[in-house]
Amino acid sequence: MTHLPPPAEELRLLDAELWQLDARRSQLLARRAWLVATLHQGQQQSRAEARTQPPPAAPPRPETAAPSVQNLLLILGGVLLTLAAAVFTLVSWGHMGITGRAVVLGAVTLAALAAPAALLKRGLRSTAESVAGLGLALTVLDAYALHEAALAGTDGTGYAAAASAVLVVVWSAYGVLPATAALRLPLPSALAAAQLPLLLWALAADAGPYMITAALLVTAGLDAVVALRGTAGAVRITAVVGAYAVGGWGVLGAGWLSLTADGPGAAARAGALLLLAAGIASGAAWRVPGARHALGLAIASGLLTVGALGGVVRSGMPSEWAVPAHLALGIALLTAVRVSRLPEAVRRGLAWASGVVQALALLWALPVVAVVVLGPAGWLGRVWGGAPSDARAAVAVETPWPPDAAGVPVVLVAVAAVLALAVPGEQWRPRARLGAPVLCWAAVLTLPAVFGIPYVAGMLVLGVVTAAALYASRTTVSAARVTAVVLALVTAVSLALTALASQTATLVVLAALTALFAAASWQAGLAAVTAPAALVHAAALAAATGAAADWPPARTALLVLAVPVAAALLAARLGASLATVPVEIVGAATGLLAVGLAVTDPPMLALVLALCGTITAATALRPERRPLGYAATALFVLAAWVRLAAWDVGTPEAYTLPVTVPALLVGAVRRRRDPRASSWTAYGPGLAATLLPSLVAAWADPHWTRPLLLGTAALVVTLLGARHHLQAPLVLGGSVLALVTLHELAPYVVQVTGALPRWAPPALAGLLLLALGATYEQRIRDVRRVREALGRMD
Repeated sequence: MTHLPPPAEELRLLDAELWQLDARRSQLLARRAWLVATLHQGQQQSRAEARTQPPPAAPPRPETAAPSVQNLLLILGGVLLTLAAAVFTLVSWGHMGITGRAVVLGAVTLAALAAPAALLKRGLRSTAESVAGLGLALTVLDAYALHEAALAGTDGTGYAAAASAVLVVVWSAYGVLPATAALRLPLPSALAAAQLPLLLWALAADAGPYMITAALLVTAGLDAVVALRGTAGAVRITAVVGAYAVGGWGVLGAGWLSLTADGPGAAARAGALLLLAAGIASGAAWRVPGARHALGLAIASGLLTVGALGGVVRSGMPSEWAVPAHLALGIALLTAVRVSRLPEAVRRGLAWASGVVQALALLWALPVVAVVVLGPAGWLGRVWGGAPSDARAAVAVETPWPPDAAGVPVVLVAVAAVLALAVPGEQWRPRARLGAPVLCWAAVLTLPAVFGIPYVAGMLVLGVVTAAALYASRTTVSAARVTAVVLALVTAVSLALTALASQTATLVVLAALTALFAAASWQAGLAAVTAPAALVHAAALAAATGAAADWPPARTALLVLAVPVAAALLAARLGASLATVPVEIVGAATGLLAVGLAVTDPPMLALVLALCGTITAATALRPERRPLGYAATALFVLAAWVRLAAWDVGTPEAYTLPVTVPALLVGAVRRRRDPRASSWTAYGPGLAATLLPSLVAAWADPHWTRPLLLGTAALVVTLLGARHHLQAPLVLGGSVLALVTLHELAPYVVQVTGALPRWAPPALAGLLLLALGATYEQRIRDVRRVREALGRMD
C-alpha cells in the first residue's frame, strides 16, 4: 500500500510548494514588466529617428499621358501643314504657271488623301486622322485656287454654294471608301459643310427672307434625318448640333416674319415656314429614342403650330382679339392628347404646349386684372372727389387703362373652363378646380371696366361678387373655403376703395359690407375672418359717418369707440373660439385709432382714454384676460394725467397720487391673498411713485408747505412700516424723511458752518473719527443688529 504522510506533514509540504510557486510568479512578472518597458523605449527611439530623417524621394510622375502628347503633336503638325499650304496657295501661287500649280496642289492633295489608307494598315490611327484632316483642308484650298485661277469671273456666293456641295459629296465618298471607312473625321466634316449649300444658293439667287428662312429650315430637316438615322456617334452629334443651331435661326426668322407680316399673304407664307418647322420637330419627336427629347420636341412642335396658325388668323382680325385667337388654337391642341395612336411623349408635349399658350395668355391678361383690383387705391388721395363717369374711370384713377383689353374676360373664362374640365390626373385636378373659380372671379371683376358700365352698376357687380364668394365659402373643403374667403376680402377691399369717390356711395357700401360680413360670421368656420372684417368695415363706417357730419376728428373718435365696445362684447360671447383673438386684436387696433383721432384735443383725449380703460377693465373681468387689468389701470392713469394737463395742473402729486392709491390697494389685496409676498413687490412701486417725485420737487421748492406735508407723509409711512414690520415702507419712508429733514436743516448747517472758525470743521471731523474708532467694534455689532432686524421684516 502507498505510504501517506500524516495530515500535518502533508499540509507543510503543500504550503512550501505554494510559496515556491508565488516566488516564481513574482520573478516572471518582474521580467515581463522589464521587457515591456524595453520594447516601448525602442519604439519611441524608432519614431524619433523616423521624424528626423527626410522622407524618401518619390519617383517623378509624368504630368501628361503619352496618348495626349501624341495627339497634341499630330494636331499641331496638321495645323502647321495646313497653314503652310494656305500660305503657298495665297502667296506663292502667282510665281508658277498653270501646269505647275495644278501639279503641285493635285499631287499634295492626292498624297494627303491617300496616306491615311497606308497609315491605317500599319495601325497608326491617330496619325491617319491628322493627315486626313490635312487632306480635307487641302480640298478647300483646291476649290479656292480653282476659282482664282480659272473661274474668277463667276459669282463668289454661287461658286461657294457649288463648291460646298461638291466638297460634301467628295468628303462623304472619301469617308465611306473601304480603305478609309475607319476614319472618324471625313463624315462629320461633310455634314458640317452640308449646312452651307442651300443657304448660299438662296443668297446667290437674291432670294427674299422667306426663301432664306426656308433654306435654313430644310437644312435643319436634313440634319434631323441624319441624326435619327445615323449610327456613328460623331456624325449624330454633328447632326444634332446642326439641326438645333440652323433650325433655331430658321424658327427665329419665321417668327419675325409672322410678327411683321403686313397682310394675309405674308402671314400665310410665314405660317407655312413655321408649320414646316413644326413638322420637322413633330417628326423628330415621333422617332427620337429618348422620352425627354421627344417631350421637348413635341412642345416645340405644338408652340410652332399655334404660332403659325395664329399669325394667319391675327392678320384678319382686330388686334384686341389676337391673344384670344392664339389661346383658342392652344386649347385645340388638347384634342390631340386623346389620340391614342400618338406616342405618350408626344401627347404629353402637346399638352404642355397648350399649357404654355394658356399661361402666356394669362400673363397678357394680368395687367388688366391688376388695374381693376389695385387701381381703386388711387381714390385714397381723392376721397369724395366726385363720382366717376363709368366703371373704367373708377379703376383707372392713377394708372392708364391697358390697350386691347376687350378680350381679357374671354381669355380668363376660357382658361377657367380648361382647368375645370380638361385637366387630368388625381394630383392636378383638385388644384385646377381651385384655380378655375379664381379665374372666373377675375373675369367677372374685369367685365364692368371692360364694357364701361355705369359707376353704380359696377359697384353693384362687386357687391354681388363679394356676397357670392362668402356664400361659396360655406363649402366643407378647407382649401376651397380659404380661397373663397380670400376672394371675398379682396373684392370687398376693392369695392370699399371704389366707393371713396362719392360720400353717399362710401356710407352705403361700408354699411352693406359690415352687415354682409357680420351675417357671414354666424358660420363657425368663417367667424375667425369675417367677424374681424365686419369690425374693420364698421370702424371705417364710423369714421366716414363722423366726416360726413362735419365732426372734428376728436369728436369722431367717440363714434369709433363703439367698435371696441362691440368687439369686447363679441369676444366675451365667443369664449374659446378661434375668432376671439382676431376680434380682440381688431378691437384694440380700433381703440388706438380712436386715440389717434382725439390726440389733438386733450380734454376729448382724456375722455377717450378713460372709455378705453373702461372697455379694457370690463374685458379683464373674464378669467382668461385678467392680465388686462394692468392695461386698464395704465389707461385710467393716462386719462387722469391728460385731464390734469388740460387743466394746466403743474403739481406733481396730482399726477402721482392717482397712481399710488390704486397701486397700494392692489398691493394690499395681494398681501392678503399671499402673505408671503414681499413688501417691495406689494407696496414699493406705489410708494415710490409718489415719494420720489415729491422729494425731487421738495428739494427745488423754496416754500415750507410741500416739505412739511412730504415729511409728515414719510413719517407716517415709516411708522406703519415699523409697526407691521414691513421693509419697503420703513426704508422708503425713512429715507425720504431723512432727505427732507436734511433739506430743511441745510440752511442752518450752512449758517453755523460759516460762523465757526476755519479750523473748527476739521477738528470736529477728527473728534468724530476718534470716537468712531474707539467704539468701532460696538458700532459694527449695532449695524449688524440693524441689518438683521431689517432682514427679518417682509
